[in-house]
Order: sequence, then C-alpha cells, then structure tokens
Amino acid sequence: MKPFLRQQLARYADRLGELEFLLSREDIMKDMKQFLVLSREHTEVAAVATRWSRYRLREADLAAAHDLLASAADDAEMATMAQDEIESASAELAQLESELQRMLLPKDPDDARNAFMEIRAGTGGDESALFAGDLLRMYTRYCERRGWKTEIISESASELGGYKEVVIRIEGDNVYGALKFESGGHRVQRVPVTETQGRIHTSACTVAVLAEPDEAVAIQINPADLRIDTYRASGAGGQHINKTDSAVRITHIPTGIVAECQDGRSQHSNKAQALKVLTARIHEKDRSERAAKDAAERKSLIGSGDRSDRIRTYNFPQGRLTDHRINLTLYKLLYIMEGDLDDVVQALQAYEAAQQLAALELGAGV
Repeated sequence: MKPFLRQQLARYADRLGELEFLLSREDIMKDMKQFLVLSREHTEVAAVATRWSRYRLREADLAAAHDLLASAADDAEMATMAQDEIESASAELAQLESELQRMLLPKDPDDARNAFMEIRAGTGGDESALFAGDLLRMYTRYCERRGWKTEIISESASELGGYKEVVIRIEGDNVYGALKFESGGHRVQRVPVTETQGRIHTSACTVAVLAEPDEAVAIQINPADLRIDTYRASGAGGQHINKTDSAVRITHIPTGIVAECQDGRSQHSNKAQALKVLTARIHEKDRSERAAKDAAERKSLIGSGDRSDRIRTYNFPQGRLTDHRINLTLYKLLYIMEGDLDDVVQALQAYEAAQQLAALELGAGV
C-alpha cells in the first residue's frame, strides 16, 4: 500500500478515538443535533478504521508466514502451511486495499439523488430525432433493469417519430451517481430509414443529466425571480389536455433558464414538476461552473459533463459503441440499445475513482 494511503488511514484511526471521546461526554449527549452529527461520522469513520485494523493484522500474519517459510526449508508440512497462509493473507490484503481505496474517495452528495434526463435532437434532422427516441428507449430499458421508475415530464415529438426534445424524471437508488456521465454529445452512424441509396449518415443528440435537488434547495429560489406562463398543451393526452391551459412554462429571470411541463393532468401538478426541473437546471449551472474551475486546475476527461463535447459514438454498421473519454470500445451495440449499459456505466465509474485516487495522491504531495 502506498505511503499516502497509510497516512490517510492513520488519521481515520486517530479520528475514531476523538469521536468516541466526544460521544461519551454528557454535554454532547444532551445536544441531540450535535450527537446525531457525530454519530453519523462515527459510523463512517469506524467502518474505515475497522478495515484498516484488519489490514494491519493480516500484514503481520503475512510477514510471520514468510519468516516461517524461510525457516522451514527441511519441513515440507510446515512449508506447505506457511505457503497456504501467504496466499490467503495476500488475497485478503488485496481485497482490503481495494475496499479502503474506495472508502477514502470523496463522495458526491448528489450521487444518491433522483435525476432529470434531457435528450435533444441535434444535427441530422429527422434522423437525429429518431435517434433521440432510440436513446430514450435505451435509457428507460436500463432503468427497468435497475428497478427505477421513469416519468415523462415534457416532450416535443417529431413528424416521423422520435423526439425533438424529451425530459424524463428517474426515481430510484443512486440514479444520479450511475447516469451523471451520460451528459454530453452522442453521435450515431447508420443508414437512416429515410435513406434510399443505403448511404451511412452521421447524426447527433445531446443528453443532460441533472440531479434532482431536495426541497430545501427549491425553497431558496426567490418567487419574485420567476415568470410563470400557462398555455394549452399539445400532443398526446386525450380530450382533456387540449381543452385547458394546463401546460406551464417557468422562466428564472436572473439566469434566463426555462423549464416547462405539459404532461400532467392539472396546471398545479405541471407547475410543481416544472419548478423541480428549473431548480435542477439552476443547480446544474452552478455545478458546471464549479467543475470548470476545477478542470482549470487539473485536467479530467470526466467531470463537467459539458454538453458540447462528443462523448460517445454509436456505429450501427460495425455494431460498435465507443466512449471517447476513456477509450472504451464495445462490440455489443444491439444489446446496449436494449438497455444493457452496465459495462459502460461501471467503466466510467471506475475511471472516476482512479482519477479521484490520483488527485488524493497529488494532494498528499506524493
């Protein structure tokens, strides 16, 4: 294990002792708010410290086994026992080191949140809109596999099918943490259904994934900064949807950010959903600005989720998906388009973890 990791873990062991002392004090026990804060920290620190203690114990076992093996040259049974212990300790140490590295990585507080996903057609006309519909289907299938719920918030259908723009809300465990790397430009190479001569065309869509803020964040928006417009909804929805001004568009005047919702059955529900989307977009704007500052200090292929970046190519003639940020290429495109995104998501999460670990090492002055 690298020295800087040992230094970090030693601090956890020291902090555990401090927390146990604080939690034993009567004044802390009487202050329920402070007690709960310290208790939560104690749970997290204890999990790391316990594994670190186990790691050091198995390190000692490994050293003892090597000493035993060196002194058991003439004792085959003893040498075999020492070798078995060396293999067992080495395997457990590798597993513990991997776990400890993950536990030391900084946690994004938004990872556990629900998310809004926006898919917009870009260059490519009707084919781009059709591809937007394919992306929506891919993501909703992936959500089904994960047991997440999806709900269309707003949509603008194209004439030949697909979408000029569609916004969905995704609810479940760790939604944003899994999907946040999908933000960016998605390029497709294939023969469009409108192509009569069999030529391959290139089209593009943009995807944006926004963490759904909690209610406390939503309250911080000044109502005086909002302009709320109502209008008659269009598209599917039966007789009711076209007879009342139930669709809602909300504009945040200071930033010019706009959100709208027309799929609900009432103006009240549409306003509530539009406000959530608006808040998420404002939150994402702040996040992007912070990420841009961080990127200026240390380059990262993943981070800001800049929507102008081309992050991925879907090549249908070759059955190939390529994620350009991490040089990942998979020849299972048809499965991926059916929602089998696990390999892609896990590779991106692993890359982020490696980047974070490198940043920790740099911060430790190694």
